[in-house]
Amino acid sequence: MKNILTKVKWLAFSALLFTAVSCLNDLDVSLKDDDSFSVDNYFNNPDNPELPYKQFLAKIYGGLSLSGQAAPTGDSDLQSLVDEGFSQYLRGYWQLQELTTDEAIIAWGESDNPTIKDLNFNTWNADNKFNEAFFARVYYQISVANEFLRETTDEKLNSRKVSEDLKAKIKVMRAEARFLRALSYYHAIDLYGNSPFATEENALGSVPVMKTRAEMFDYVLNELNTIEADLPAPRANEYGRADKGALWMLKAKLLINAKVYTGQDKSTEALAAVNSVLGAGYSLSLDRNNLFAADNDVNGAQKEIIFPVRYDGVKTKSYGGMTYLIHGSTNDAVAKTLGIDFGWQGFRARKEFIQTIAGDPRVNVVSGTDSEEITDYLKFAQGKKLIKFTNKTSAGVSGQDPTFPDTDFPMFRLADVYLMYAELAVVNGKGDKATALNYINDLRLRAGANPVTLSALTPDFVLSERAKELYWEGHRRQDLIRFGKYTSGYNWQWKGGSLNGSAIADYRALFPIPTKEISSNSNLIQNPGY
Repeated sequence: MKNILTKVKWLAFSALLFTAVSCLNDLDVSLKDDDSFSVDNYFNNPDNPELPYKQFLAKIYGGLSLSGQAAPTGDSDLQSLVDEGFSQYLRGYWQLQELTTDEAIIAWGESDNPTIKDLNFNTWNADNKFNEAFFARVYYQISVANEFLRETTDEKLNSRKVSEDLKAKIKVMRAEARFLRALSYYHAIDLYGNSPFATEENALGSVPVMKTRAEMFDYVLNELNTIEADLPAPRANEYGRADKGALWMLKAKLLINAKVYTGQDKSTEALAAVNSVLGAGYSLSLDRNNLFAADNDVNGAQKEIIFPVRYDGVKTKSYGGMTYLIHGSTNDAVAKTLGIDFGWQGFRARKEFIQTIAGDPRVNVVSGTDSEEITDYLKFAQGKKLIKFTNKTSAGVSGQDPTFPDTDFPMFRLADVYLMYAELAVVNGKGDKATALNYINDLRLRAGANPVTLSALTPDFVLSERAKELYWEGHRRQDLIRFGKYTSGYNWQWKGGSLNGSAIADYRALFPIPTKEISSNSNLIQNPGY
C-alpha cells in the first residue's frame, strides 16, 4: 500500500479563483466557508485530530502528481485550460525542460495540442498554452501552501485547542509545506526569472508583487535555511515526504545555478550542500533499472531517491506525470513490454542526443530501423525511441493498472549529487578531482560502462555524463544553460525552427510570463524579448 500521500481525501478549495481571467488575480487560495463546507468543522475531528492537517498537507504533495479533485479528470484545479492533463505539474515541468532541448521532440499536431510545436522549435511566445498551464500550476501550488500555513498558525491552533503533541507534528508539517513552496518558487526562478510573489503574510485578495530573480533566489535560500531545523533527519520521514536530505538537495540545485540566476558564483556554498547530501546515508541502487520501475518505492531504489513525485495506479490517476512519460514515448508494441495498454506515439530523442550518448548502456535505445534523422517532426516513426520508465516491477510484474502507472518519478536522486560534485570539481575548481572520478566511475560501472581516467574529466565530458545518466528526468535545459550551450554554441535538429538547427536569441533562456497574467496585474513586467 502506498502511504497517506496517495490516500488523498481532496479538500474543498476555491479552485474557481483560477479562472480564464487570470490564475493570479488572487495568488492565494482559501478554503471554502459556506453552507456546504466549514473550515472550523473540517479541522474538528475528535476521533483523529491529526488527520485533517495531514490531508491538507497531502493536497500540496498531491499537487505535484495530480491535476484536480477527481481522478483522472474532472473538477480540475485550474478551470480555464483546454485539457486538464496539460496543466499537471510534472508533465508541464518536463515539457518545458525537455522538449525545448536535444533530448526530446514530440510528434503531436496543433489540432489537439495547440502551440506544442513551438516548444519543439524554441519559438514560443507569451500565449503558449503549455507555458501558460505550467505557470498557473506553479502558482496554484504556492497558493495552497500559503493557505496551509495560514490555517496552522499558533493563533489558529490555540483557538482549536490543539494538543501540544499535535502542535509538534504540525510544526514539521509546516516545514514540509514551506519546502514544497520553496520547490515551486525554485522552478519559477529557473523558468521565469523575475516572478510574482506572495506568502501567507499577504492578505487574501491582495495583488501579487514582482520580485527580481536575485530577490527570489535570496528568499528561497533563506527559507531553506530557516526550516532546516524543523525537518526530520534524512530518510527519517515517511517515504515521499520532505526531510533534511531533500532540503539540502534543493539548496544544492539552487546554489549550483546561482551564477545563472544572480550573476554570482556560489560554488563553494553549493559544494557544502552537496557534501551534506553525500553524508546523509543515501546509497546507489545496485540495479539502476530499479530506479525507473513500478516498485521503485520498495525495491531498493528508495535508498537512492532523495525526493520522489509519488504515483499509484489506483489512488493517483492522472493524464500527466508518469502516465504521460511512459505512454508518450512509445508505440503500442513497446507499450505492452512496459506494462501499459497502448502507446501515445509522442516524443523521442533528436539525433544530436543519440550521437552524444554513443551507445552508452545507461540509455535504453529501442532496437529497430528508425533513422536518427527527423525531417518531419510529426512522424513518430522518425527518430530513435528511448525507454526510461516502466510500469513493470523489478520482478517483471505489471503494475496495478495498465493505463495509470505505479512508478514514482525521481525528482531528486543521489546520482545527480555525484554528478554535481564532479561538475563543481571539474568546472568550478571546488572539491577533489580524484573523488569526482570515483563518483563518475561508480555510476559508469553500475551500468556496465567502462571506467575512465582523470584525463577524461573535462566540462564537456561532465555535461555528457549528466545526459547519459539523467536523460528524461527534467534536467537537460537547465544543464545546457549552465554550461553555456543552450541558446548558442550547440545546435540540434529543429532548434530555432529549422531542420538543421540554429542559434536562438539569448532571451529564450527564460520563458515569458503569460499574456493573461500581465494584462490582469499591473505589477507584473514581461521578460525581455517577449
